[in-house]
Amino acid sequence: MKQYLYLLLDVLTILFPFLFSFYPKANFSKKWKYLWIAILIPGIIFLVWDEAFTQLNVWGFNPEYLSGMYLNSLPLEEVLFFICIPYACVFTYEALNYLVAKDYAAPYQRKISVILIAGSIVMALLNTDKWYTVTTFGGLAAYIALLEFGIRANYLSRFYFAYIFILVPFFIVNGILTGSFIEGEVVWYNNAENLGIRMGTIPVEDTFYGMLLLIMNVSLFEWLQRRKN
Repeated sequence: MKQYLYLLLDVLTILFPFLFSFYPKANFSKKWKYLWIAILIPGIIFLVWDEAFTQLNVWGFNPEYLSGMYLNSLPLEEVLFFICIPYACVFTYEALNYLVAKDYAAPYQRKISVILIAGSIVMALLNTDKWYTVTTFGGLAAYIALLEFGIRANYLSRFYFAYIFILVPFFIVNGILTGSFIEGEVVWYNNAENLGIRMGTIPVEDTFYGMLLLIMNVSLFEWLQRRKN
């Protein structure tokens, strides 16, 4: 059964958000026509990135925890990751918007964005020799700058608030994938290509890599809805 661990994590991640997507008072399934596009486009970008870094040995996958089905160098489970995680996280974002009417982070949106942009630029510039670090922080700085100062997105405060809650399941799932609670690790990292700083077993870059993925999902999800309306 060990070879289905990653697949099981994918299924469990999406299971409850999917089941609660049909809640009558806030029917998330009615927004699927926006959601799937918002998942697909970033998913393609991240899968290309994933494939390139797998080929470069920036990271890789332990076959002991995989079903054995691959798309080029990427296991099936890794492909499903970019569907299941975004689905669960955009659902969480929408659920919090429904449950918490007040936008508590709104007065601080610009400050949070500036801190993230400035911090990410510094990290990228100081670590140009580390592929994972420079691409993650560079990409995050550029995308938040686009949303904050280019598009002037007013939902970033909502995203920042939701991401605090998203980090809880993130640390559980990503912790298992990187070796917490299991004998080995599902995903291994070449520390020469990252900062070498771990939160438990999780490379610190993963937190910001995940933020970049999800902020792309949410921004497209919001844009598609507003464009339609």
